[in-house]
Amino acid sequence: MSKGEGKRSSKKCLAYVAAFVVFQTAIILVFALTVMKVKSPKVRFNAMAVESFSSNNNNSTSINMRLLAQVTIKNTNFGHFKYQNSTLSILYNGIQVGEAIIPRGRASARKTKKFNISVDVSSEGLSGNDMNSGVLRLSSRGKVSGKVHLMKVIKRNKSGEMKCDWNINLATRQVEDLKCS
Repeated sequence: MSKGEGKRSSKKCLAYVAAFVVFQTAIILVFALTVMKVKSPKVRFNAMAVESFSSNNNNSTSINMRLLAQVTIKNTNFGHFKYQNSTLSILYNGIQVGEAIIPRGRASARKTKKFNISVDVSSEGLSGNDMNSGVLRLSSRGKVSGKVHLMKVIKRNKSGEMKCDWNINLATRQVEDLKCS
């Protein structure tokens, strides 16, 4: 064995250790930027229908109805999202005409949770040209707050907000133009 072989093998070993450290750092960086990045869930109305409808007079200025809506909570995180009871408001020209409770629950990792809620909407005491025109323009606002649990160790507070607009055709009693952002 010559003198240069010992130095060469220790340099080779040091190069392997350095390559391993760089490789591990790259893996940890990729893991931290993808898996550990916690995003807010997306809350939306997926579908909606008028379940019951009544009008107090012929020109439809006072309406009572029950809406059946499918709510979706889309969790794009690698950990589950556990949320608390939340309130969803139905608005007509910025005035609350209905309210529903979103019950507490859990959306699994990278899944969409779907459930149905019913909302009683009453427009008594409100006036507007929409009701006389045959189309009722409504919107909804709500916020679902909770925690995203990653690997049973990391917990991050997150919330998802819902803002949806739609029309109800009073002649056909159908929900039209449902748009959520």
